[in-house]
Amino acid sequence: MKNILITGGAGFIGSAIANRLITLEYNVTIFDNLSSKIHNNRDAYNNLKNKTNFIIGDVNVRKDWENAILDQDAIIHLASETGTGESMYDIYNYVNTNISATALMLDVLTNSQHNIKKLILSSSRSIYGEGKYLCAKHGDIYPLERDLKQLGNKYFDFICPHCDSPIKEVATDEKSLINPLSIYAISKLNQEQMILLIGKNLNINTTVLRFQNVYGPGQSLSNPYTGILSIFSTRILNNNNIEIYEDGNESRDFIYIDDVVEASFLSLVDGKNSGQVFNVGTGKQVSVLDVARKLKSIFKSNINIEITGKFRIGDIRHNFADISKINNYLGFSPKFSFDEGLFKFASWVKTQEIHDDKYSESISKLEDKGLIK
Repeated sequence: MKNILITGGAGFIGSAIANRLITLEYNVTIFDNLSSKIHNNRDAYNNLKNKTNFIIGDVNVRKDWENAILDQDAIIHLASETGTGESMYDIYNYVNTNISATALMLDVLTNSQHNIKKLILSSSRSIYGEGKYLCAKHGDIYPLERDLKQLGNKYFDFICPHCDSPIKEVATDEKSLINPLSIYAISKLNQEQMILLIGKNLNINTTVLRFQNVYGPGQSLSNPYTGILSIFSTRILNNNNIEIYEDGNESRDFIYIDDVVEASFLSLVDGKNSGQVFNVGTGKQVSVLDVARKLKSIFKSNINIEITGKFRIGDIRHNFADISKINNYLGFSPKFSFDEGLFKFASWVKTQEIHDDKYSESISKLEDKGLIK
């Protein structure tokens, strides 16, 4: 397979994968609408337009899909709306872009002549919801969601529903309970289900990659809805304080962009594990408060870090990946520790212009919708 179509290929992850494939002499086609929300400048487009077949189009338009898949061997499907909080009020747009457009892609593949042999979907750890926990007495526990009354009383952790004992978060594996808690998460689960089903029907080798929190150089510094490291960095460089929800101990699994590119490439060249779903993360958790403190230190900033006790509807407490399956099947292991990746990210941020901080505006929208308590 040498002809690779990347939807959303001018985005953060897509452009990084495209550049890797170009260096390996693949023929890359990018299908992207260059949304102003993500592409406040056209750096990725200007970098890639002469190296790729660049199609500026809409994933909800059939003719654009029919044009994009011509002579392609594989599709890496990244085009998606990605803000968890935003998805809770921009519902139609998220369903239309993530679910309907994916359905259209599969409809075109089902009803057109094409050469597609491989289909990779970028999914999300969000489909697990709160993920996997362990009770010393009752074993594996999958909390459905946190009680709003408990959250309002500043109790942010979980207790066992059987014995009321504290439970401990553990690495979430691919067999864990699926429990999407946002429209975004629901849309990613729908994508997975459709692609795995239709891929099997069409005898297309399919792979689903459930990304944890991806970060690194090239990430949008102007989009206030995704990328906590970008949001915090832009706040700091605008000399604005950082607000931390809950008690700051909520944690995520942060994976550096180069490791995500490697996992995607290994999935592309894999020819024997069709229909598989893989977590893509580091298997390690970092608290949101630690992220803020590390960035403040790296940027030598005097801003304040404020733990507000507020919470956002749809947010989870903890989630980090069990990555043993992707290691066993594809030989993937992340190469970058969080500190190494964070230093590389911050070094890149220092070379960029300081973007307007739109965080407060985005929070006002969530508050107006009753999504922040």
